[in-house]
This record gives sequence, C-alpha cells and structure tokens, in this order.
Amino acid sequence: MSSLNINMEDVYSAKKTIQGVARNTPLGLGLGKQLRSKGIHLKYENFQLTGSFKIRGALNKISSLTEKEKENGVIAASAGNHAQGVALSAELHGVKSKIVMPLAAPLVKVSATKSYGSEVLLHGKYFDEAFAKAVELSEKEGSTFIHPYQDAKVIAGQATIGLEILDSLPEI
Repeated sequence: MSSLNINMEDVYSAKKTIQGVARNTPLGLGLGKQLRSKGIHLKYENFQLTGSFKIRGALNKISSLTEKEKENGVIAASAGNHAQGVALSAELHGVKSKIVMPLAAPLVKVSATKSYGSEVLLHGKYFDEAFAKAVELSEKEGSTFIHPYQDAKVIAGQATIGLEILDSLPEI
C-alpha cells in the first residue's frame, strides 16, 4: 500500500489478517424496527473484544510491522477506543505499547487500556496535546506511531466492516 490509497485487495488482505481475533459482528435492524424502516441497519461493533471497531485497524497495522519495529514497540494517542485497540493488538503480538491519553480521558478507558498491558501516559488537557506528545516520544524512543485514522493499514482494517455488511446484506 502506498500513501493512503487503499483498494479492495488491501481490505480483503486485512480481513484475512484480523480473522480469528476481530469478531464478525452482527448486523441488525436496530432503529429500523422502531422507525418501521427496513433501510436502517446497525453494525454491532460494541460486541468486539474492546467494545469498538478500532481493534480492526490496530490489528492490521501491528500485524504488518517488521520484527525490528515490533522490538522497538508501538505508541499511540487516544482518549479511549483506539487506545484499547492498540493495547490489545500489541499484547496479542507480544509488542510493548505505550498510549498517551489526555488527562480528561474516561477512567474506564484508561483502566481498560492498562488491563491490556499497555503503559499509559496521561498528558495534556486536550487530545491534540496527547497526540503531539505521542509523536514526540515516538521519534525520541524509536517506537512506531500507530495513527488512529491516517494510516493505510489502519484504514484497510477498519474497512473490513464494509465486507461484513456486504456479506450480511448483499442487496445493499
């Protein structure tokens, strides 16, 4: 993959990579029933191991790292869901992880991230400050920065949701 150009081959590859860890979550009518519409469906990503779709991209990205990159560890900035996805993915791959979270990050998210074996550094009042600190530490420590959305491997991993929707609802 070059730059942020992602194609279907990248998404199918990501699907194979994350299979067996990321769950194929159900698709349901949800609000559609209440609104008497067959056109509104919900993808229940809250059934993922971390409670969010973010594990898909983190798994795909961390799986793509070289052995040297894995040895150097990973770092991310997040207020919660990406943090947990990176932390669990790193733990599953035996990679050291550090997550920089803003001071106002919900305690439940901080605790969950720590429970997956990640070192958590609380820094900055706002996400942008935590993000800048994570980038700084990545450069200083030589760890791989796992961007929450501006990374082709992360995007391809998240896009696997679309393949599951197509499998469940081909007429879409």
